[in-house]
Amino acid sequence: MLLLYNQREENISLMDTVDCFRLDANRKINPSTRSEFGQFMTNASVANFMSSLFANMSGEVRLLDAGAGVGSLTAAFVQEACNRQEKPNTINATVYEIEPIFFEHLKETLSKCKKLCSLNNIFSDFTFFKDDFIETNSDLLSNSLFDKNKLKEYSHVILNPPYKKIVSSSKQRKLLSKIGIETSNLYTGFLAIAINLLQNNGEMVVIVPRSFCNGPYFKPFRKLLLSTTAFKHIHVFGSRKKAFKEDDVLQENIIFHAIKGGIKDKVMITSSHGPQFEDMTQRSVSYDKVVKPNDAEKFIHITTSDLDQYVVDRISTFNKSLEHLDIKVSTGPIVDFRLKEDLREYPEENTVPLLYPLHFNLKKIEWPMESKKPNYIKISKNSKKWLWPNKGYFVLTKRFTAKEEKKRIVAVVYDSSLPGELIGFENHLNVFHKGQKGLSKNIAYGLSIYLNSTLVDKYFRLFSGHTQVNSTDLRSLYYPSLHVLESLGSKIDENYPNQHKIDALINEELTQMPDNKGFDPVEAQHKIDEALEIVKALGLPHGQHNERSALTLLAILNLRSELSWKKSERPLMGITPIIDWCRNNYGKEYTPNTRETFRRQTMHQFVDAGIAVYNPDQPDRPVNSPKARYQISIEVS
Repeated sequence: MLLLYNQREENISLMDTVDCFRLDANRKINPSTRSEFGQFMTNASVANFMSSLFANMSGEVRLLDAGAGVGSLTAAFVQEACNRQEKPNTINATVYEIEPIFFEHLKETLSKCKKLCSLNNIFSDFTFFKDDFIETNSDLLSNSLFDKNKLKEYSHVILNPPYKKIVSSSKQRKLLSKIGIETSNLYTGFLAIAINLLQNNGEMVVIVPRSFCNGPYFKPFRKLLLSTTAFKHIHVFGSRKKAFKEDDVLQENIIFHAIKGGIKDKVMITSSHGPQFEDMTQRSVSYDKVVKPNDAEKFIHITTSDLDQYVVDRISTFNKSLEHLDIKVSTGPIVDFRLKEDLREYPEENTVPLLYPLHFNLKKIEWPMESKKPNYIKISKNSKKWLWPNKGYFVLTKRFTAKEEKKRIVAVVYDSSLPGELIGFENHLNVFHKGQKGLSKNIAYGLSIYLNSTLVDKYFRLFSGHTQVNSTDLRSLYYPSLHVLESLGSKIDENYPNQHKIDALINEELTQMPDNKGFDPVEAQHKIDEALEIVKALGLPHGQHNERSALTLLAILNLRSELSWKKSERPLMGITPIIDWCRNNYGKEYTPNTRETFRRQTMHQFVDAGIAVYNPDQPDRPVNSPKARYQISIEVS
């Protein structure tokens, strides 16, 4: 009995202790050092979730944890293995860490892991390398190209690699290139090496930025990942700030579980607002929904709900590429720091307008502007080849959007009305054009309407994990036909439409097309957004300012997306029927274990605020009765 008690005590206390190590190390490490190495440590709840994703931990386990920090992921793995019915016989773990501040905590973590393994009759060995993971293993992999017997393979990999860009002249970039790995970020370098070190049918679970899922810079890594492994589970965090909230990490992070040489069949996609996983949704999809079989770019599409899939299906009605439309999109050719001598704040002889993103004012160009940026560029021998004819209608989008902007893609039409025969487009713009000349008026305005639509914004967010909008991203989109663009553009007068009108115009075109008269995901999202604003207006605490509470309000009003607020009702509903209603009417499928979250984190507050009434049909019903019911209050309805 004492042995069983000790096992339980160690299992419970291990991750609590290691998380204290993490917090202590975070306080000690210099923020500039953390930024230099790009290392952000994993909290206990995320580490526990990651370790739970491994399908098989039995037999002989050879574990790799590179960039281990204080050992949170290794500890979570060991704890999970000790709690499994089918425990491993042995755990041989290899960890890498180069930050001296973490060393003592990491050694203590490994010691506690070994003790826990011993209590569970698991033989264990933990090897700690204070070496650079890329440097050590690039040499190893380089040698193994000639002698495979020298290569140590792992059965399991668990990683939270460092997040940092690496320039082409850096030591790490050269080492990776030496073994055929081309990447611009440390995290994909770590992953690429880990994939090479993973045995066939070995499993890996990692937490990384979502940015590798699309874009030209990560294409070589995507080809490696997708050709050697099969996704089994992908988890998305709804808030880009939550996964590493103590570390001010702003990347959008995902967790994925993949098997090397695995069968590419079903992928489980889950999402949660934050790292406590209390409001998790789930969705099982076929592999070709995640990676399109004929996609040369190998983009990875992550649709976390049926609502997201409706967005993909709806936008797929527009099936023309820019090449088919004979329209090009290019990054603005003027790189200002390379043409410093030609930049001018005020007009001079032989100067022409130079447009920056700062010249965007709502949905039009406002030029000149008082700012630190120049408004003009001089036509010179160096600059002339980068200037374009000032003719026709160009569609411009920002390459980078500010945090406060609601849309990822912000498009305006420039009508060539500024003075001069040439025009300069700065490098932070994307420019839609036809042979470096503008488009026709209606096509340009129709294209801007499409790009500014909520449908495109939602679709773009599904496959883009960053706020940058590259010309390659825009080329990967599909567009309406020239006929539809012409039709959209012809409906624009001197006043550019607001967002509601833009979405109405797109919907009008969609409803005229066959097989597109069903569920409207944009309309559904608008309804969710309106419900969320009502939740805030009713004075609910910040903890209820989320999609779960908005959907709950819609459920107890029985308000489907196509109905006006005047059509609301007052049904009696329990928690499980509310969760089912969210799935059936808004395509959001919450996991069964979120029932308590709905009850404790939404309905309790609704009742306390007088928004809902608890058991109005039977007030004396016992507390926690499975027959408990809620109803919107008369005052609110």
